[in-house]
Amino acid sequence: MTSRERIVAAINHREPDRAPVDFGGTVVTGLAAGVIPHLRVALGLDKAVQPVKVFEPVQMLGEITGDLRESLHCDCVGIFGTSNRFGFKNEDWKEWTMFDGTRVLVPGKFNTDPDMNGDIVQYPRGDKTLAPSSRMPAGGLYFDAIVRQKPIDEDKLDPADNVEEFGLIPETELEHFRKSAEHLHRNTDLAVILAMPGAALGNVAAIPAPWIESPNGIRDTEEWYISHALRRDYVYEVYDRQTDISMNNLKKVYEAVGNNIEILYLSGSDFGTQRGPLFSPEMFRDLYKPFFKRMCGWIHANTAWKVMIHSCGGNRPLMEDIIDAGIDIFNPVQCSAEGMEPNALKRDFGNRITFWGGGVDTQQTLPFGTPEEVYTEVRERIRIFNRGGGFVFNTIHNIQTNTPTENILAMKKAVEDSV
Repeated sequence: MTSRERIVAAINHREPDRAPVDFGGTVVTGLAAGVIPHLRVALGLDKAVQPVKVFEPVQMLGEITGDLRESLHCDCVGIFGTSNRFGFKNEDWKEWTMFDGTRVLVPGKFNTDPDMNGDIVQYPRGDKTLAPSSRMPAGGLYFDAIVRQKPIDEDKLDPADNVEEFGLIPETELEHFRKSAEHLHRNTDLAVILAMPGAALGNVAAIPAPWIESPNGIRDTEEWYISHALRRDYVYEVYDRQTDISMNNLKKVYEAVGNNIEILYLSGSDFGTQRGPLFSPEMFRDLYKPFFKRMCGWIHANTAWKVMIHSCGGNRPLMEDIIDAGIDIFNPVQCSAEGMEPNALKRDFGNRITFWGGGVDTQQTLPFGTPEEVYTEVRERIRIFNRGGGFVFNTIHNIQTNTPTENILAMKKAVEDSV
């Protein structure tokens, strides 16, 4: 099978010639920039450690170029927007050194000045005349959003304030999608994933809106979840307006890319914790499911795309509703969370939804286990999830910085030995 055929078979619940593999197809299935230079050397792709482009600077994810993608047996590739979550373009690359000493390439507007505490702060659109919107603590590896919640006046709360960042996708961005999809479809045999802008409902990484100068509305993540119960109508109205905008954007994206993509990455909103969902199934059915149904319904009626969402945590109590909402692909399959036991997930849902991930635990086994433990877990997860298709191998979320190179190599060998 070609890579595209392999992915298409898997997401249509036909067992392919081997388990398909994804690294770098989305911003939740990649590799932290800190692990890539050493991995490239170990794989013989570079003679010495070279700086890697950080294409997603919030999580400090590194670019996975074609030679590394091939070495890792990846079967898909992603199309991303031209700007990042700080609101500036991924361009004008410059060298920068992470706190752990890793040399990387970052966009030109990436701030390099530590504050008085030694932290690195980022600004909306890279504009240092504004108040900072994100912070990497001294010695840290990733950026945390800075809560910029204004005092809430219940009488003046307007759902429009929480929709101010959403709008029609600019023609320049649609043209970028069009060219990218056409090029990848014609010139590679990889399955293509496109990251849909602005369709994730209540994405906690986006609620603080670090790319907006001075966001209004409810912008504290904790307050947002509290609002599900205390301000239900407000949250519903935000999602309704956001979905209206997304429906228009879906049509524009389809006009631009047609069926030159196989998968639409629709949402990265987390619904789970280690111990179960963040809210009840009833609340999911009320506040999320109707809007996913609207978007997925249009996609399935008008395109050949499969719909992918990402949600960390113990999502089993929500899984029936996620499937009924029209979601085709579920990531990251956090098997260490409550209720997410692999055999039971595959048995109960594996013929109705594709599990994209779950291949090895990135909280414990991959970073802290032995190569032998990594190898064993990967082989077992592939054995369970790949039966009858409906599975794409990936780790449980991104491979984190400081993961031992020998463990990544053990994972790679386990994938190869599972053919």
